[in-house]
Amino acid sequence: MVTVDEYARIRLAYRDGMSIRAIARKFHHSRHKVRQIIVSAEPKPYTRSQDPAAPVLGAFQAILDEILARDEEAPPKQRHTAMQAYRRLRNEHGYGGSYDPVRRYFARKRRQHRETFIPLAHDPGQRLEADFGHVYVDFPEGRRQVAVLLLVWSYSNCPFAMALPSERVEAILGGMVEGLAFFACVPHEVWWDNPTTVVQTLFKGRQRQLNPRYAALASHYTFEPLFCLPARGNEKPYVENRVKTLQRRWCTPVPQATDLAGLNRFLRQRCLDDRALPGPQGAETIGQRFERERALASALPVHPFDPCIYQPAHVDKYQTVHFDGNRYSVPRSCAFRAVTIKGYSEHVDVVAEGQVVASHRRCYEGNQDILDPQHYLVSLERRPAALDHAPVFRQWQLPALFGEVRQALESRLGPSAGARQYVRILQLLAEHPVERVVQALESCRPRQWDADSIVQTTRRLAERAVESVSLAELSASSVAALQVVVPRPNLGLFDQLLSGKESYDVRQSDVTLENQLEALAAAGHECGV
Repeated sequence: MVTVDEYARIRLAYRDGMSIRAIARKFHHSRHKVRQIIVSAEPKPYTRSQDPAAPVLGAFQAILDEILARDEEAPPKQRHTAMQAYRRLRNEHGYGGSYDPVRRYFARKRRQHRETFIPLAHDPGQRLEADFGHVYVDFPEGRRQVAVLLLVWSYSNCPFAMALPSERVEAILGGMVEGLAFFACVPHEVWWDNPTTVVQTLFKGRQRQLNPRYAALASHYTFEPLFCLPARGNEKPYVENRVKTLQRRWCTPVPQATDLAGLNRFLRQRCLDDRALPGPQGAETIGQRFERERALASALPVHPFDPCIYQPAHVDKYQTVHFDGNRYSVPRSCAFRAVTIKGYSEHVDVVAEGQVVASHRRCYEGNQDILDPQHYLVSLERRPAALDHAPVFRQWQLPALFGEVRQALESRLGPSAGARQYVRILQLLAEHPVERVVQALESCRPRQWDADSIVQTTRRLAERAVESVSLAELSASSVAALQVVVPRPNLGLFDQLLSGKESYDVRQSDVTLENQLEALAAAGHECGV
């Protein structure tokens, strides 16, 4: 191949009067090539005017066309490669040629059907994209994979990331509520793929049957829930790229965290730091473009959405309700009643007659009993033997002083009577904090421990706590009363009344005196008189 420099030397030699024969002899080219170089200033790039002929394929082209046509209806991962098509031609149809013509034919045909795209742009405040990314994190108990919810604005590329304990509906609801509060605004559209936790049924086109709780979230924040076509993640490219950012930049090397809360603080700071980076167009930062989004987006509602799922339940004879494969305890007063379970991503609440009667930390392991010992204190009075046989009491973490009290009572009164006395002390924990009961036990230590004296001492401590709070409130109200300014009465009005002047309007004086007396009465009432 003749280079550009050689073109220049040959053309200069011809300009200086050297003949074509001499140039050909000197530069070792044919005279035909030298004439081409003299006419053209530089070598023309090589371009294939047409695909090379494949005479060996011949009638086999029709078989390849049939294979490609059937592939259009086959699953994407079960379509023919060029090598597989070559094997079929060779084994099933007696093809005797090489693989290369088949490969070129496949490439040419598939290039004609390859999908192309149109560049899109989104208005500020219009569109938010959502998806999950997965990263490994080192916790004190070891390395494990964590699901991270990512929300990204399409105009500014401003992100929000939150690690969640699962990808269930309640986790998505909680993450969405936190994300919208982090942005302090609401987009007009929120785009997802088609996760089964959000979309219950896919219809033709973009019609979806939503999960009722996600539909309630969209109604509460008044955004339009939209979804990509199946297997079309390219319809939300910003959040897809943010998943790569999460994995390759934010979480490389593998981050270390004590718990999910610490990991979320780390991720939130990364999101804030990214606002200083250049935006999609490069002229403005992500933060500057996001401020434009916030100005055109909708405002947050007055009250946040309650990110939970509801489930009706019936309390059984063990004072438990079943939720997500586990059992959660409730107080004795709710036994054998219908209740409502509110499942959050981090905790579970049990509601009866509009009031939360029990709250537990959410357990994601199956077939577990999550029991609160205080829920069984009423039943314990009739069954004191459960202290040693019920796991809910054996696993109850109480200060060591409680064990000393029980041992002292049982050694003095006997196992049965001592256990009953100890149960009465434990029942104090249903009304008083552990610290107050411990203080009562300490104050009764010089004497022999007795359930009656401990109960009375605990109640006295509770009364003192109430009195101290009342005194603090009274002191605050007294300070406020001292700041009240009472106007001095106008005694000249009485002089005018006694002077008997006709020009004085008696009715006006009565109104003025009445107003001043009312002011004095109000001031006296605020001072506690």
